[in-house]
Amino acid sequence: MTRRRILEIIPGLLVWTTLVSSVLLSFFQPLWMIYFIILFDFYWLLRILYFTPFTLLAWWRYRKALQRDWRADAEACVGYADTVQLIFLPTYKEAYPVIHETLRTLASTQYPPSRMMVVLAGEARDKERFQQVVKQATKDFGQVFKAFWTTTHPEGLPDEIPGKGSNLHWSGQAILPKVLALGLDPDRVIVSSLDIDTIVHPAYFSCLTYQYLTVPEPTRSSYQPVALYNNNLWESPAAVRIAMFGTTFWIMTELPRPEGMMTFSSHSMSLRMLIDVDFWQKDIVSEDSRIFLQGLIHYHGRYRVTPLYLPVSMDTVMTGEYWKALQSLYKQQRRWAWGVENFPYMVEAFAKDREMSWSTKAGWIFKQLEGMYTWATAPLLIFLLGYLPFWFAPDSLHRFVVFQNTPFTLQWLMRCAMIGLFVSATLSFTLLPPPPMHMKRPYAYAIMVLQWLLLPVTFILFGAIPAIDAQTRFMLGKPLGFAVSPKRTVR
Repeated sequence: MTRRRILEIIPGLLVWTTLVSSVLLSFFQPLWMIYFIILFDFYWLLRILYFTPFTLLAWWRYRKALQRDWRADAEACVGYADTVQLIFLPTYKEAYPVIHETLRTLASTQYPPSRMMVVLAGEARDKERFQQVVKQATKDFGQVFKAFWTTTHPEGLPDEIPGKGSNLHWSGQAILPKVLALGLDPDRVIVSSLDIDTIVHPAYFSCLTYQYLTVPEPTRSSYQPVALYNNNLWESPAAVRIAMFGTTFWIMTELPRPEGMMTFSSHSMSLRMLIDVDFWQKDIVSEDSRIFLQGLIHYHGRYRVTPLYLPVSMDTVMTGEYWKALQSLYKQQRRWAWGVENFPYMVEAFAKDREMSWSTKAGWIFKQLEGMYTWATAPLLIFLLGYLPFWFAPDSLHRFVVFQNTPFTLQWLMRCAMIGLFVSATLSFTLLPPPPMHMKRPYAYAIMVLQWLLLPVTFILFGAIPAIDAQTRFMLGKPLGFAVSPKRTVR
């Protein structure tokens, strides 16, 4: 067995060892399981108490960022006139109304479209539809931006898997000569990789430019905004809304601690970095986090994320049918959990790197492993497996004080942990877009409150289970592939 295969097995093995041991101990050594679940719940409480202040801090900075005049700040920076935006929009089978709205939003931001180069990156697998999209998009926006380019990613290229990463790799390589032919300095070209349904805040590119021109070594940083899923949030099932709010608050918790943050979904970086790392890798699923790791490894740990406290908004996985939306949510969460593929990549690259500090290596490996482990195990341990020893313990154990007191201890720990839920539920109302006109507001907002009662079920069915699915597939060497999340066709 190769070292790579051993590393691929480790995350899933840790998860399954925990789950199987929890069941076995509940039957054969219930007292041990009780001690374990007390320690785990206490750890989870400490985790929530640690992260909640960062969530509140991120929310406060988000509110302040919405009020700031980013355009004036950016225009006052030295070098503002020399910066150019290069925006990649990979697409596969998306309807033109979705693409049109994204392009329209880009053209109407504070940042002048005359300094935006937009790349619509399609797939040869969808060539006929994409050609029609290109024709219409060129008609509507061909003269709006500094440049409007299109690329078509061929099928069946060697050493790649079909998906966003391979599309971006091809598109980046194809567009680079055109950018350089314009005489542009790669250090002054800011690249954004946006999901095709991304609606950017009007001040996003002004804020991005300001940060790029004011942070130290801007080419050694990626730039991460707040990811919202507000485009069609009100029309989505409650489970989908809770999962998307969970993603938003996870990102907001990470933003005030950028020293341990990777990029996610729509984000930005310098063209210089992309050239240095030879663009996105073409044989992976989680290209959004991997491109950050490519920079981290190439620059021997001297690469970081700069937080942007402005939002970009995307669609939830709403297909128009309730059960299909839940199926799509499961697949989306499983695809995100496939970020476990970063673990062996990190370990192998770190082992070869003599310049990166050991503390940096250890910090990133622990964060990656701990995050994937708790994603897959915590909901089950807290809401289900932690109760097994009390259901199946023999009568002889009932006289132990620890057995009698533990249910009250766990209830106390979980009540304290409700702080995190209360904060998330409260802040979620400040992130909501106005409800559609056809919805009665009191009823709509009441549903938004009651939906949080589904949190335990949602975290198990659309949190732990897809994460276990992904890590098990990875452990067994079964590739997942890139599943495109469905977008609504009407805006």
